[in-house]
Amino acid sequence: VQLQASGGGLVQAGGSLRLSCVVSGRTFNNYGMGWFRQAPGKEREFVATISFSGSITKYADSVKGRFAIYRDNTNNTMYLQMNSLKPEDTAVYYCAAAKSVTATDSNRYTYWGQGTLVTVSS
Repeated sequence: VQLQASGGGLVQAGGSLRLSCVVSGRTFNNYGMGWFRQAPGKEREFVATISFSGSITKYADSVKGRFAIYRDNTNNTMYLQMNSLKPEDTAVYYCAAAKSVTATDSNRYTYWGQGTLVTVSS
């Protein structure tokens, strides 16, 4: 399975970005998907996850109400819509895939994308 994340960039506080993660190599809708992020000098942390059907989503408390995760199984793509961005959202964002699991623990994920940098200026 190969994952390709994109959509990062520089945005002012209060702005929005949409991240995309294109998956190839396996049947996309067999995989739970997740977004994680890692800020400079910090541990990687969970952001959001979505079940293989898209019916179940979970969010970190820090992004709840501002971010939305969704997926398009016909196009093998997962998205993270990020609104009301804050400087503390600055990080490299990674997408990940887990076979038949919807998980907040990064150790449950088998496949990872290369990351896309999001920078939020104050």
